[in-house]
Amino acid sequence: MDLTPVALLLVIAAVFALAGLVKGVIGMGLPTVAIGLLGLTMTPARAAAILIVPSLVTNIWQAAVGGHFRELFARLWPLFAGIALGTAIGALYLAHSGGETATLWLGLALVAYALLGLIRIEFKVPPRHEGWTGFVCGIATGVVTVATGVFVIPMVPYLQSLHMDRHRLVQALGLAFTVSTVALAAALQHAGEFHGSVLVPSLIALLAALAGMWLGQAVRGRIRPETFRLCFFIGLLALGAHLTLRALL
Repeated sequence: MDLTPVALLLVIAAVFALAGLVKGVIGMGLPTVAIGLLGLTMTPARAAAILIVPSLVTNIWQAAVGGHFRELFARLWPLFAGIALGTAIGALYLAHSGGETATLWLGLALVAYALLGLIRIEFKVPPRHEGWTGFVCGIATGVVTVATGVFVIPMVPYLQSLHMDRHRLVQALGLAFTVSTVALAAALQHAGEFHGSVLVPSLIALLAALAGMWLGQAVRGRIRPETFRLCFFIGLLALGAHLTLRALL
């Protein structure tokens, strides 16, 4: 889809405002919504480059709040190490991937994530297996992140399988998303996708995302989170299916 520069900036602002709204209401979903919707107008790699700044700012804030930083880092470092390694492996793929192939993987990732959210299958990882399963999930997450720009599969289901309390889970997600964002930025830099031309779109995306988060937090008490979450996953499933079919046809 060819858009004028001004129209593209307006689209970016609208997408990140919506993504921020989702994150404000349910505490997650900003990268997934942003990459998914921007994938309709640009390659996932370009969308991921624009995502870096707003994702990093919002997730550092989420990671810093909660008071369990040392505890969570000590527990989750194998996951973080796996993310770094998987992203490095995936970076070799990114430099040679075509736009249609990347869009296909993005669509499939969104479909998988949406189905997991709708079916609500609960996994449980025993504490004695957290080290190696976290490392393996981290590697898989890193590869998927570089291929699609979305860092939720399989990291989010893995963190949920640890059955932490809500506050620890939110902070753990912030930590994991921060590590993924930094690793993705390095991969995009290596591939030549992260450069000065994304500065203005990134700043607009950041402001729009912060405004959306503020609005989402303001209306959170007036909307049932479970109902909103259901609509979120249904919309994500439709978007993922559309991207997948567009890449195949």
